[in-house]
Amino acid sequence: MSAVPAPDQGPDAGAIWHYGDPLGEQRAAETGAVVVDRSHRAVLTLTGGDRQTWLHSISTQHVSGLPEGASAQNLSLDGQGRVEDHWIQTELGGTTYLDTEPWRGGPLLDYLRKMVFWSEVTPTTADLAVLSLRGPRLADRAVLDALGLDALPTESMAVPVGGGFARRTPGAAADQIELDLLVPRGESADWQRRLTEAGVRPAGVWAYEAHRVAALRARLGVDTDERTIPHEVGWIGGPGVGAVHLDKGCYRGQETVARVHNLGRPPRMLVLVHLDGSADRPSTGDAVLAGGRPVGRLGTVVEHVDLGPVALALVKRALPVDTELTIASEGPEGEVAAAIDAESLPPDAAVGAGRLAVERLRGGDR
Repeated sequence: MSAVPAPDQGPDAGAIWHYGDPLGEQRAAETGAVVVDRSHRAVLTLTGGDRQTWLHSISTQHVSGLPEGASAQNLSLDGQGRVEDHWIQTELGGTTYLDTEPWRGGPLLDYLRKMVFWSEVTPTTADLAVLSLRGPRLADRAVLDALGLDALPTESMAVPVGGGFARRTPGAAADQIELDLLVPRGESADWQRRLTEAGVRPAGVWAYEAHRVAALRARLGVDTDERTIPHEVGWIGGPGVGAVHLDKGCYRGQETVARVHNLGRPPRMLVLVHLDGSADRPSTGDAVLAGGRPVGRLGTVVEHVDLGPVALALVKRALPVDTELTIASEGPEGEVAAAIDAESLPPDAAVGAGRLAVERLRGGDR
């Protein structure tokens, strides 16, 4: 197999993009089992008796009592409720593990260290590599033996393996299994060899990204911008569901979270858009246009084995699903035609109590 590196200017620079058959790798992730080397992802650890209550106080998720083996998404917001950091955390063996985007490892560590003050907690880097596995065949006995497990962990739970752990990702389709394996970086190649011998096919991050896009899972700094609030990208919900718990104490940016939740819908929504396959692919960050006017921002762009060229996009919440869109691409063909996938629209949220009160006052209903 010939490994093709990911684009130097993309978010996965330094990783393997594919092994010569990107669409075949995607299909194998649906019908068999694949392993994707995501060791460029940054991993941090928190140790100390106050680590859970301390992190609970400065982040959006309810993690003060996260049980042994449990995992959750979590965020750090700025004072206006805009997303600064997104990570997945796992509680195991008296340590809290955080893994995040490659370019956010350093800034997140700096922020955490600045917030320690008098708490008994020590944030530091961890020399762990992230391997992501996907496919229905991960439950095969040969794969379980390669992992050293009797059975796969349940969703949002992790179990020790070797010098690291295996974590089950929630939200996969009924016929799919998704697993993250965090192992010592120096042992990553050996783990991949063992998995390959057990019938797990190596795949590049293209396959991982294609399935992530199809599942409408936002990626920090790619599908988000400096204005993104959690509601716009589906990050609202408790552990195992989202990254923002709506029933917890004060944290930076909480006022915005509560206001948007109570008074109405967010200004933008994350949707899947289908792209004109005959044109050059647009790029992340390109403007989404309707009638020549900007109505959103393009996120991850990828070729999917079944859906063809697709992308995630943050667009105005009130935009009708049948609006004719174009992407302001810098390619030789200029604008690229695009269409919103109707099935990707967020469900209509219940009207918040605050919005009901406002409508009653405006309507004179007393």
